[in-house]
Amino acid sequence: MQALETNNPTPVQELDPRIIQVSIEVNGKIRKYQLLNMVITGMKYANENQDECEISISNLDKETRDQILTETTPFNLNKTPKTVAVYAGRQSYGTTLIYVGEITASSVSQPPDITITLKCLTKNFQKGNIVSRNEGPTISLSKLSAGIASDIGADLNFQADDFTITNYIFSGAALKQIGQLNSLGKINAYVDNNVLVVKNSNAPLPARTRTLDLNTGMIGIPEFTEEGIRVKYLLDNISVLGGALNITSVIYPAINGVYVIYKLGFEIATRETPFYYIAEAKRI
Repeated sequence: MQALETNNPTPVQELDPRIIQVSIEVNGKIRKYQLLNMVITGMKYANENQDECEISISNLDKETRDQILTETTPFNLNKTPKTVAVYAGRQSYGTTLIYVGEITASSVSQPPDITITLKCLTKNFQKGNIVSRNEGPTISLSKLSAGIASDIGADLNFQADDFTITNYIFSGAALKQIGQLNSLGKINAYVDNNVLVVKNSNAPLPARTRTLDLNTGMIGIPEFTEEGIRVKYLLDNISVLGGALNITSVIYPAINGVYVIYKLGFEIATRETPFYYIAEAKRI
């Protein structure tokens, strides 16, 4: 039983092939890549921190490679956002949006296998978008959240208990308002892909519970952390930042229970082994 829980269930990969697609938008032109050698890693945070992603793509054609490197250089005076989107999944259920962000830096490796590496941050362009907001004596949390979502160019997923806020005043970078929301207490606000999520603190998003055990993709034994647990498992189309994990471990039953994800890392590749989520979560 121990070997089963600590080993990667490789038959899932053999019977249900993975699909990975990267979309890069530069100057309104979208290029999609799927069959090339790609390695993608990142981390998403259920707070005001920007989600991070690093994408390495090998053997692009020279024209495409030169365009991406030229447009994403710090010396380029065109400061419009250069957006990337990462989709991943399996043949049986299709792809799921894993990450959306903006390229902040790019580099290229030495020949013969020329690899472009892109470093990305979510909503990075909004750090330079200065806004001023004075909401008067009172405003509801839901209405304020809708205004902030509009300021940062995001959709809103409001799942919190509504309450009234008094004398809300803000002036500065639009993205900083997420930290201002979290300072109100009772709630958890963050950007996931292109959505501003506002939910009750330490409560999971509805209908987003991933059941994890040795038969459903859990890799290794979950670990206790200062905040809760850390667990690695095969990528799926259910897990989201702020969702729940229902964990059952045969070897470590003390860890069994339901947790809410507050940090969600991912490691995926087209031709290498990684196809994982690495979640950190608090017990509910």
